[in-house]
Parts: sequence; C-alpha cells; structure tokens
Amino acid sequence: MEFGYILAGFAVGFLVGLTGVGGGSLMTPILLLLYNIKPAVAVGTDLLYASITKSVGIFAHGKLGNIDWRIVKRLATGSVPTSLITLWALHHIDLQSSHVISTIKLWLGIALIVTSAAVLMRNKLVALASKGEWVPASYVPAATITLGAVLGALVTLTSVGAGALGVTALIMLYPKDKITTIVGSDIAHAVPLTLVAGLGHASLGTIDYSLLGTLLLGSIPGIYLGSHMSSRIAEHWVRIILAMILIYVGFKLIFH
Repeated sequence: MEFGYILAGFAVGFLVGLTGVGGGSLMTPILLLLYNIKPAVAVGTDLLYASITKSVGIFAHGKLGNIDWRIVKRLATGSVPTSLITLWALHHIDLQSSHVISTIKLWLGIALIVTSAAVLMRNKLVALASKGEWVPASYVPAATITLGAVLGALVTLTSVGAGALGVTALIMLYPKDKITTIVGSDIAHAVPLTLVAGLGHASLGTIDYSLLGTLLLGSIPGIYLGSHMSSRIAEHWVRIILAMILIYVGFKLIFH
C-alpha cells in the first residue's frame, strides 16, 4: 500500500509541476476514491501536504520576482479569518457522522467541477482580461479580500480551490499583471492558508502523518520532473484530459 501512496504522490506532483493546477483537486479525490481514506483525514492530510510542497514554490517564484505581496496580503486578510471560523465550526460537529461525510463529499465534488471549468477556461480568460478591466480599480482591493474569504472556507473544508480557482479569479481582478505574477502570488497565498487550515485539522486529529510522509516521497521528484517537462509536452491537451477527470470525479462524489 505504501508504494501506491508514493505512486499517487508522484503522479500528483508531476501534474502540478506540468500544469500548475493545485494538488488538492487531485490528491484528495485519489485518497477518497482509490484508498478509501476518510474524507476529513484526506482533506486534513492533503492540506499539510500542499503547504509543504507549495512552500518550495515561494522561493522559486520569489527569486524570479513573480510575487505581488500586495495581492497576497489582501487574499490572506480574507482567507485566514474564514479558515479559522470554518475550523471552529468543524470542532463542534461529529466528523465521523454520515451526514458530515456526505456534506464534505458534496462540496468537494462541486469544487472539482468548478475547478475543471477554470482549468479549461484559463487561456481564454487571459486573452479576454488583456482587453480591459473586469472590475473597477476602486473595488479591486475589497473584491480580492472577498475572494480570499471564499477560498479560506472552501480550502479548509475540501482542500480544493487555492490553485486553479484562485488563479482564474485573480486573472479577472488583475488583468494588467503577468500570468507568472498571478500564479506566483496565488502560490504564496496558498502556503499560509493551507498551513493554518492544516494545523487546524491537526488539532482535530484528522491528519495521518505516516501517509503525509509517504506522499511527499513521491511528490517531490514528481514536481521536479513535471516542471522540467512542461516545455516538451503539449500542456493544452493535458489540461483538457485533467479537466475531464475532474468532472468525472466531481460527479462521482456528488451522486455517490
């Protein structure tokens, strides 16, 4: 079974390195559907997994000047408080009840379907955003904080949203920024958010540390390989295949 976890970590790491899509949209469904990990444990373990793997991205993007800390601060202003509120709510419910398990699966399924749309539409949105502002400049700070608040609750509950959804929304809010700056800023924000949410899940007892270590053994070389092969593989087709998988898994979770 450990080899299977290493393989899963490698596959997710490879796709994240190749496409930049957040690991939560891939790892949590794999843990749920292939390895029958309990939903709360899958989410909690994946949050710390994401925090560790994406922390590497901060150094890489930081050196290249791809992080706009103003955007990161605005997102965190909204996301950290709502993450803490969501964790407080989770502390007061029975995470093992069938109703709670079904609710987590439902929201995870919805998040995956929305993420698949974001994956498919990203390039078109980049083209549209370059033609003009979607949101008046005076409303951008408040809209960014609101986006952070939505991501904070969604990521804490499902571990999905910090990647593809965050980048897609930021493209619309900051059309004049380079896509590399958007991606770098989103990754920089995802690290503190997933860390806060992950530590909160640790206090809930919903993290399997042995599983976490095994996944990292596979993901680190996977991310390295995927990043270096991204220029040699037709990413467009990879994104389409990935989106189809996310749609299938999303509907499977919703109607399971």
